[in-house]
Amino acid sequence: MFQPSFAVISGAQVHRALTGNEKMIVDLVEATYRVHGRGDTVNPPSYFLRMPDRPTSRIIALPAALGGESAVDGLKWISSFPENVAAGIPRASAVLILNDHDTGYPFACLESSIISAARTAASAALAADRLTEGTGRPRRIGFFGVGLIARYIHTYLAGTGWSFDEIGVHDLSAEHAAGFRDYLDGTGTTALITVHSDPETLIRDSDVVVFATVAGAPHVTDVSWFDHNPLVLNVSLRDLAPEIILASANVVDDVEHCLKADTSPHLAEQLTGNRDFIDGTLDEVISGAVVPRTGRPLVFSPFGLGVLDLALGRYVHEQLRAAGELEPVEDFFYELRRYGDPRRSHTS
Repeated sequence: MFQPSFAVISGAQVHRALTGNEKMIVDLVEATYRVHGRGDTVNPPSYFLRMPDRPTSRIIALPAALGGESAVDGLKWISSFPENVAAGIPRASAVLILNDHDTGYPFACLESSIISAARTAASAALAADRLTEGTGRPRRIGFFGVGLIARYIHTYLAGTGWSFDEIGVHDLSAEHAAGFRDYLDGTGTTALITVHSDPETLIRDSDVVVFATVAGAPHVTDVSWFDHNPLVLNVSLRDLAPEIILASANVVDDVEHCLKADTSPHLAEQLTGNRDFIDGTLDEVISGAVVPRTGRPLVFSPFGLGVLDLALGRYVHEQLRAAGELEPVEDFFYELRRYGDPRRSHTS
């Protein structure tokens, strides 16, 4: 008889499974993009739960199904409460449910804020690598917004061989900017670290600009700030005015997903009534099917695909199982017989 099991995997276990494996995780993300690109995934639109009494907050459901050699289905349930930052705790918290491909039974629940940050950072590092192929890796990077995601992006860039001569930092909070500088100092980087008091100098002094803010609407509007044609990792999706998007070459992770929910590319579509400003997807760039336009800023906008969370969650589960570190919840699935188990008492 089929005997399903269910394990709860803590953030500490997730962290141990991923830390130090940045290159492998980037390769896994690339492989997942390729699976998605050939249509062997199901990745429906995310569902946004919004609360009228908390207008800046939301909880997002990302259901997905990943095909390939180790198929898995599942759901990421991730909250974004920006006010958490003022209270000294991270903005986002999340869990990931993994479901068996053949039976549909859930087999694991993982703490997923780390998985979400890791897959986002790995996607950004992959894009930075592939979108600068043939031109040499840029030596100046600027971080606009310096929370958990920015830290993970720096970690994944460093973990895949990137190094910089200059690192710029800008955040609305001087305290957070100083904290990120302290983090960078602690990594042993030899780069010159500059905390910029205004966004213009950060952008103009950076050949790679990482946007990792909690902005809900565009606040960077001056196209001239990007005259030096930097690579822009538009991770937070809503910082750039549509005019900047339209003046740039644009690569996304998935066109349908990215042009939703008032992202900067979505606003550009609304402004023009078309999608002609999209050069293609990252998978198309990797495969050689698309070469982004040159002589303009190059913007990578990843909406964040649920299949990436599944791929990393499955990897963590497999690593823990191989190490004998899974701890299944006893009797989590209790009613497994159609007409009940006669050995169990029906009395209360």
